[in-house]
Amino acid sequence: MAEGFANTIKAFPPEGQQVDSLNNEQYFVGTVNMGIRKPNFVMIHHTAQDSLAQTIKTFTIARTGVSSHYVVSRDGKVVQMVNDYLRAQHAGAGKWGNETDMNSASIGIEMDNNGTTDKWTEAQIVSLCKLLATLKKKYNIPTANFIGHSDYAPGRKNDPKNFPWKVLAKKGFGYWYDDVLQMPPKDFDTTVALRIMGYNVAKNLDYAIEAFKIHFVQTDISRKLTETDKLILYNLYKKYM
Repeated sequence: MAEGFANTIKAFPPEGQQVDSLNNEQYFVGTVNMGIRKPNFVMIHHTAQDSLAQTIKTFTIARTGVSSHYVVSRDGKVVQMVNDYLRAQHAGAGKWGNETDMNSASIGIEMDNNGTTDKWTEAQIVSLCKLLATLKKKYNIPTANFIGHSDYAPGRKNDPKNFPWKVLAKKGFGYWYDDVLQMPPKDFDTTVALRIMGYNVAKNLDYAIEAFKIHFVQTDISRKLTETDKLILYNLYKKYM
């Protein structure tokens, strides 16, 4: 497959890109003013698999159609599976802010975790933070653009669950709310706040609330905002503005 991509990129002029019915009215002139994709987001997942070996097998079978740029194992080992500049198939359908094709805009990181009984290991989180530091510096990824799969695909995905986002936020990978929270004004619009953060409230507000709580509340992931949730949301909303 990699050889096929290489041949496609090297073809001069490009193959299969002729405009129908133009005949001789289309021609190709090469330029040096070009580049390859620059990732602007990092999306974190859990593998929902029982081992690193099982995940690698899943990502290397053509019929699964899924992959990720990196997999971080329970023991801290980092396995890269797709070049950062290429498009991995990890995000699927969803929306975050105005972005609806996260596969084309992000680096996908799968955390080796079954999503149910597994705990996040210290070695795993330490390695992840080192990886994120490298990616943030190399591609100048904004702090707000470190998100979870559930943020992008509310109602369809719930990963990573019970994830230590606060630890990451302290190192500049995403936001977290402050220890001291202020009461929001009486006219505070929670739906607008969720939308400004990036959540797709237009498709299904209940799912957007659930996704917000999977990321930032965790102890209660119901689809209703409590008074405490509103305090957290108001504090975060101001950071994303």
